[in-house]
Amino acid sequence: MERKEVNINEVSPMMREYLKTKSEYEDVILFYRLGDFYEMFFDDALTVSHELELTLTGKNAGLSERVPMCGVPHHSANIYIGKLLERGFKVAICEQVEDPKNAKGIVKREVVQVVSPGTITNTDLTNEKDNNYIASLIDYKYVYVLSYADILTGKIYTTYISRNDDKLISYLINLNIKELIVMNDFDKELKYSLKNNYNIFISTFDNLDSYNNKDIFFNISDDKLIRCTTLLLNYLEYSQRHVLEHLQRVEYVDSKLFLELDKECIRNLELVETLKNKDRVNSLLWFMDKTKTAMGSRLLKSYIISPSVDKDEIIRRQDLCKKLIEEFLIKSELSDLLYEIYDLERLTGKVSCGNVNAHDLIQLKNSIKVLPNINIILEKLELPLLEEFKELYELLDSSISESAGVTVKEGGIIKDGFNEEVDELRSIRKNGKDFISKFESEERERTGIKNLKIGYNKVFGYYIEISKGQLSSIKEEFNYERKQTISNCERFITPLLKEKENMILGAEERVNNLEYDLFCFIKDEIKKYIPSLQNVSAKIAYYDVIQSFASVAEANRFVRPIINNDNVIEIIEGRHPVVESVISSEYIPNDIIMDSNTNILIITGPNMSGKSTYMRELGIIVILNQIGSFVPAKKASLPIFDKIFTRIGASDDLTQGDSTFMVEMKESANALNNATENSLILFDELGRGTSTYDGMSLAGSIIEYISKKVKCKTLFSTHYHELTDMENMFSSIKNVHVSIDEKDGEITFLHKVMPGAVDKSYGINVAKLAGLPSTVIKRADELLLSYESKDDSKNVKVKQFELDFSETQDELREYIKTINPYEVTPIEAINILAEIKNKS
Repeated sequence: MERKEVNINEVSPMMREYLKTKSEYEDVILFYRLGDFYEMFFDDALTVSHELELTLTGKNAGLSERVPMCGVPHHSANIYIGKLLERGFKVAICEQVEDPKNAKGIVKREVVQVVSPGTITNTDLTNEKDNNYIASLIDYKYVYVLSYADILTGKIYTTYISRNDDKLISYLINLNIKELIVMNDFDKELKYSLKNNYNIFISTFDNLDSYNNKDIFFNISDDKLIRCTTLLLNYLEYSQRHVLEHLQRVEYVDSKLFLELDKECIRNLELVETLKNKDRVNSLLWFMDKTKTAMGSRLLKSYIISPSVDKDEIIRRQDLCKKLIEEFLIKSELSDLLYEIYDLERLTGKVSCGNVNAHDLIQLKNSIKVLPNINIILEKLELPLLEEFKELYELLDSSISESAGVTVKEGGIIKDGFNEEVDELRSIRKNGKDFISKFESEERERTGIKNLKIGYNKVFGYYIEISKGQLSSIKEEFNYERKQTISNCERFITPLLKEKENMILGAEERVNNLEYDLFCFIKDEIKKYIPSLQNVSAKIAYYDVIQSFASVAEANRFVRPIINNDNVIEIIEGRHPVVESVISSEYIPNDIIMDSNTNILIITGPNMSGKSTYMRELGIIVILNQIGSFVPAKKASLPIFDKIFTRIGASDDLTQGDSTFMVEMKESANALNNATENSLILFDELGRGTSTYDGMSLAGSIIEYISKKVKCKTLFSTHYHELTDMENMFSSIKNVHVSIDEKDGEITFLHKVMPGAVDKSYGINVAKLAGLPSTVIKRADELLLSYESKDDSKNVKVKQFELDFSETQDELREYIKTINPYEVTPIEAINILAEIKNKS
């Protein structure tokens, strides 16, 4: 049965209310609260039962047949909501908003929240080390405007992006935008690509009504930025169904203040995840993250994907890092104290979003408790102090029980002594329960029924339970009234038991309601501190990141880099920190020297020798310098770069239908068209995706273009040894090579970069190390000699490859088969070995 076929006037009153609510939320799964379950009906039930493998049942709704239904327990709903979000659905949560005991007719229900990938407020469904960004995007035909926010931290940003789809996609991917809000007239092809090729959840929303909180735009005056942010804010209020008081003032992101890294660069340098496994482990972020708080970890990631180009800001971070390294005992104390601080940013967000519980408030209290001790450290370091929130701490310490559970409507959250009425009701409840225990003993004594016991359930309240075998012992003077018969016993009540039940349950309900009211009062008091708590959270995150820099520098022999204005790169004994940390052998450090007149290093050497690592090493050191960290080297002096472009590794792009070579050319074009003389380009074996002469010609032309036109620092590795002659043609080009040790045809990788070029790739030697069959290696040597003997390789005519690897044609193998080792004398064995050597 489909919902569209149902006549709303023919269904039961409850189903009529459901259908009215569902008609307002056509594009979402509606979780409709009925008792202890969230139920889904009609097409929602069919979809959810299939997606989550739940049992599909039916419900009588006044129609000729039962309507499809499935449900999930309310206490475990978050698990199911998370799974639906992963599968690309939104969920609207419809709650009972009045007490069923007070309801006249159908219990009133309302949608209290629409949950989508970007509007999750339950921290169990998000990664605490990553922001959960939701964004709005408006296309002004000549420029994109993007606004984005993390609903839990309350931070909102807005920026311009040039009207280039590749740049837009890079921005969205780098920020890991979970959900994008666009208007109905947005480009359908781009929307399809973002959704299906890049797994960004797309929501269509058109409400541009003026936002009620004008102060949120205090730092923004541009109408386009305000309009796009308004779209985002209206969507957030639509999804949360209430005003979000913790949202901070919108910050404008000026892209000129940050080192520009596109998605390929972040991927190729493995800044936040590895190329192979898409895992955080073994990325630069993983290596650098010695933060103690979730806020610090998120801030560190934002630094790594958006390094600074502000020299003063970089030096400020380096100065503090240096101070913490020098004051290592104080740094250790600070690290220990930061470890005791919970996620203040998200805790304040949960307070505002309404899903905070008593356990969260205990975390908030324990975090505030540490602040005075942190201030002692900051005072020693001559740094600005943090607000300490003494009154808020006293309120939380005196009110919220340490043993409180996660639910807020079932009591047990308020401490004894905080509220007289709560204490009094608890006394009544306790005395009543003591009475029940005593009453059970007295009844056993009075009746002589030794297995008599007092029980309780929500339907019948308290009752006396007597087994079937003891029913004959019941006398009229006991004044027992039969209440229920079950298979092996009878249940009774008495006037006295009923009187005490009313007293106990009345006190239980009143104290639970009162505790909840007090909890809401405390929550409202916390809201007054939200801006100050957010300010303290930002400072803690900053100090946490810098202590992480100091810890990494101490443990890994990092040095403070010098920032120069001379366009000079001087890295002495530089290292790739992640590679060094994971390899079992000794890491070989290398120098990277480029004076003000040298713009391009052409790097030659065999595969597996370390060319790519050498290039990545420079990219990593540049990024570490510009986030304010020390760097892995013995000495380092660097300019400030504005952009980094990379082409490292071979890969195609199935989402765009592009071959490896096309991807290579697109990334090269992006670099050549957008790089400035202050940029850094890292090109690894460019041109290998096509024929030798095409590839060599393109590579040479690109090197020449960079040298003459772009004039930026470039590392260019290649196997086209002819390109090394360009050193003699351009003063800005230098050759370096990764050295090896060759002896008797065997090679050993030294991983040491030396001046000059090599004229050999050693590909066959590498293939031999990889374990290719000896016959293949031998034939490859023959072909190589044949190629190298020709002056013009275009005219080389190699005889047909006619190797036959069958056993009958393998002369050496056939000869060995004729030998019987049990009949061979020592002299004959020596002669046989000589013969084998001649045949091999």
